[in-house]
Formats: sequence, C-alpha cells, structure tokens
Amino acid sequence: MLEPDVTAYRLLHELDDRFDHLVGTIEVALVLYERQRPATWVLHQPTVDSDWLRHALLDMWHQEGQDGRETRNYVGVIAADEPLIEAVDAINHAKTAISELIQKIKALSPKAFGEIKHRLPQRHPHVDNVLRRSGFARLHLKQCWRHLPIAEAPVSRIRLAWYSSGRSIKRLSVQEAERKLMLLDTEAPHVRIQLRKLAALPSNEILAQVQAQAPLMRANLFFTEPLLDGHSRRALNIAMPLLVPAPDKRLPQVNSPSLQPPLERTRAKRRDEKIEHDAYLPSLRIYRYRQ
Repeated sequence: MLEPDVTAYRLLHELDDRFDHLVGTIEVALVLYERQRPATWVLHQPTVDSDWLRHALLDMWHQEGQDGRETRNYVGVIAADEPLIEAVDAINHAKTAISELIQKIKALSPKAFGEIKHRLPQRHPHVDNVLRRSGFARLHLKQCWRHLPIAEAPVSRIRLAWYSSGRSIKRLSVQEAERKLMLLDTEAPHVRIQLRKLAALPSNEILAQVQAQAPLMRANLFFTEPLLDGHSRRALNIAMPLLVPAPDKRLPQVNSPSLQPPLERTRAKRRDEKIEHDAYLPSLRIYRYRQ
C-alpha cells in the first residue's frame, strides 16, 4: 500500500491537468463573450470595461496583505445565450473537480497540500505577467473554485441587496471547548477566568461557536414565467457574474445598491434567537444556548 504522501504527490499531477482544463474552459467562455459582446451590467460601472469578465474569471491570486478569508467580488449580470451558458457551466464543473481533488490531497498529506498554492500558478498562462506586475503568484483557493451563478430561466427583474448578518454556528461539547481553551496561554488571567466559567457548566451542556461571515451580495431573481416547480422567484448569492438566459438579448431590470456593504447589521434580530447575546468564552467566540 502506498504511503499517503506518495499518493498525494501523484494526485498533484492530476491536479495540474485539472487546473489546465479549468483555464482552458475559461478561455473558451471568454472567446464567446468577447466575440458576442452580450449586454452586461456591472455594479457602479456606467460603461463596462471590455476586459472586465476576463479579469473576473482569471483573478485567482492573493494580493499583498489580503486576508485569506476575504475574496474579491465581481458583481455583474450578463444576458447570455445558450452556448455561453454551456461554456460557463463547463467552467463550474471544472472548478468542482479541482475543489474535490484539493480536499482529497489535503486529507492525505498536509505537506503536499502546502505545495498547491505555489505549484498551480506556474501553469497559469499569464503568470509571468502577474509576477512582473505585482510580485505575487500565490493561489487563492476560494477564488479559484467559486462558481459563477446561472439563472434557471429568463428573468424580468433582479433586486440586489447586501446581506451582512450571516454567520456560521458550530455546536461544541464542554469537553471540546475545554480542549480549545487549553491550546491558549493557560497562564493568562483571561484564559483562567474562562476555564473557571467553563468548569461551572454541566458536563452535558452543548455550546455554540459562532463565526461572523463576510458581507454577501444577495440577488432576488423574478422570473419572467413561473418555473416548473411553481416558484416565480429565487434568491442566491452573487460574488461572481450572474448569467441569465436572454432569448431577446436584453438585460432584466437591475437596481444599484451601494458599492460597499453597510457597516452595521441591517436586519432586525430575531425574537426567537436561540443563542445568548454575550459570548460566554470570548476568546473562542463561544456562546451558551438560551435555556
């Protein structure tokens, strides 16, 4: 049986091929787009740059000082015909194939996984220009594999709005929370206080570790005709350009929200909020559930 590191390094060669395929599918879609010049709307751009989509699709790099959790958004709408939609669908499939293989390599070998961000840029056709212009060529995995949204049917109107109240919640036992606290500086007074607070809880209590999510642009799509399932509208996140089927080659009506998300929460807190307002273990963003 092969060692995990050996197997992972073999998978790196398969990843090279999948990345080459991704770049190839992107180029196919860009050729179609640049040849057709379909109607395009871009947030706060009265005149859309001719290379806007190319820049959006090939932006897979970390910029200097960029937080690894942050991604650059390209909010736009393209009135697409069937060949362009099929080309973008091929891009999404290629991105999924890369994501799945990267997760497999990560599980097999952390050492091999660490090479990915430095290995794949060498296969990018424009990497030399990127290096000369900016001095960075480290792959941003989230920007590499995030999909381009595609509407299921023609759309008459799109309502865009920032959603800045998102968060992820992970359930933890008291024992798991203690293990996490013990990884911190247990000599620090604030950690000692939190350990004492944790010791006062019933051992079977379930806690919530909360992570605030970056603001998202949400799009409410109003379909020209109801879908087969009867729905006449759909909501989805659009960090990347949204393609809408457009038999008449025209864009739907789109509003123009602010370029930047609001600084404060815009949605009212739910009255049936299950998690307490104040963190019980602030160092770990861990909260108690309301009794």
